[in-house]
Amino acid sequence: MTMTDHAKNYVVARKALGMSFKQQERTLMRYAEFADARGDTFVRAGSVLDWAGMAASVGETQRRLRIVRSMAVFLHVGDDRHEIPCRDALGRPRRHRPPPRIPSPEEIRKIMSQALSLPPTGSLTPLTFHVIIGLMACTGLRRSEATGLLLDDLRSDGLLVRNAKNHRDRLVPLHESARHALDDYLAVRKRKGGPGDHLFVLASGRPMTPDYLTQTFILLARKAGVRGSTGKPGPRLHDLRHAFAVRALEDSLSSSRRDVGRHMLALSTILGHVNLTDTYWYLEATPVLMRQVSEAAETLHMTGKVRT
Repeated sequence: MTMTDHAKNYVVARKALGMSFKQQERTLMRYAEFADARGDTFVRAGSVLDWAGMAASVGETQRRLRIVRSMAVFLHVGDDRHEIPCRDALGRPRRHRPPPRIPSPEEIRKIMSQALSLPPTGSLTPLTFHVIIGLMACTGLRRSEATGLLLDDLRSDGLLVRNAKNHRDRLVPLHESARHALDDYLAVRKRKGGPGDHLFVLASGRPMTPDYLTQTFILLARKAGVRGSTGKPGPRLHDLRHAFAVRALEDSLSSSRRDVGRHMLALSTILGHVNLTDTYWYLEATPVLMRQVSEAAETLHMTGKVRT
């Protein structure tokens, strides 16, 4: 088999898991063409590093290495003649993920209240921003998912999120209070929002864009005194998603510590994460859980027993 054959088989396997994988596929095909020209029939660490090092920037070099290395790990399982290049052979990747600024429930209420003062007065626009911000805070929806909701996506058993970030549909459960708020909004939206299919629309009858929602959220947060002036730190729209995840994890502790793993899996599904590791990142922003992890580790170190 040629490297092109190996790459195609790998891409098929990844897409079978529901991943789009378009950008990764293009990268792998370019690598396979390079490797085939060298006569490689298996992944060779030297060829991977040579090809990745030809990129125009450090970031692209590391991205190439990361993508091809993942394929090498996959292929190595079936045939150990495929070499796995060192993860940090071309430098340790720098990934700056800004720490979340978790808004308190009171701060969220202030922002939602401020939304009701938006112009045009008496139109659907103020109510739309009021409800969509509240919905994002209690479901963890991404901004594109919230703005993309259709009227038919509001189901009896929750919200159907279609073609989300990882090109998967998922059903997001709704608390009874959130359902009532959406039903009340829907009654007004049907009177004032026009005949369009989108759930959340403005006074014009058109759906808002994710960027417009973000910009308006920042404006509302500043007017509500929750965020400082330009350049000052404060909660972002995406922090509503963080707040939902963190509080869901903290609430899981009220029932039983042994249920944390089950809650993590449920939370990962609700958030639409492909990898559970993406959900575990929220542990960093959950002091209660971090303290319990620390105490459990200390107990294990001192006694050799895992505390349950």
